[in-house]
Amino acid sequence: MAELMPSLPLDTLAAAPRDVAVARLVALGPAARLVFRGREAAIGPAGEAFGVPLPREACRVNAADGRYALWLGPDEWMLLALDTDPAPIFAAIEAATAGLPHALTDVSARSTGIEIAGPQAAFVLGQGCPLDLSPEAFPVGMCTRTLFHKAEIVLVRTAPDIFHIDVWRSFAPYVWELLEEGRREFA
Repeated sequence: MAELMPSLPLDTLAAAPRDVAVARLVALGPAARLVFRGREAAIGPAGEAFGVPLPREACRVNAADGRYALWLGPDEWMLLALDTDPAPIFAAIEAATAGLPHALTDVSARSTGIEIAGPQAAFVLGQGCPLDLSPEAFPVGMCTRTLFHKAEIVLVRTAPDIFHIDVWRSFAPYVWELLEEGRREFA
């Protein structure tokens, strides 16, 4: 693999996109990101307050109206709401789960989103991700924590050829540059 340039901020990298139609990269806009952990009694009320039921099947996503509930562990969900202030969502969930065993943390400033889309998106991701990204093994609506090269990411398949990557902001330029490297063969 060619040596990568020193890391630039993600918005600088995304501002000069290369046209690779078979695997397009997009830096996603701001989103409310909350991590909810809760016991059985709190799961239903949290989903109602969020506006999307929390999935009860491991590594799955429920979505509606720009909101996504990702089940990442036995008692852990990531709640994403596109272009939304996290404060009202946080307050609604806290009110709905008051007195129930749970934890809710606003991690909106921690992470950012990258979308890779196109018929070769899974191939490009597969160059740095150990998962089988075939539609049979990683179908639409599946999500998981995994690695992309040396960065931890949350990966979601939102459509047959569209993946959403949630990555810590400090690793986002690294992930973007490696995705660009993987797309080079199609440019």
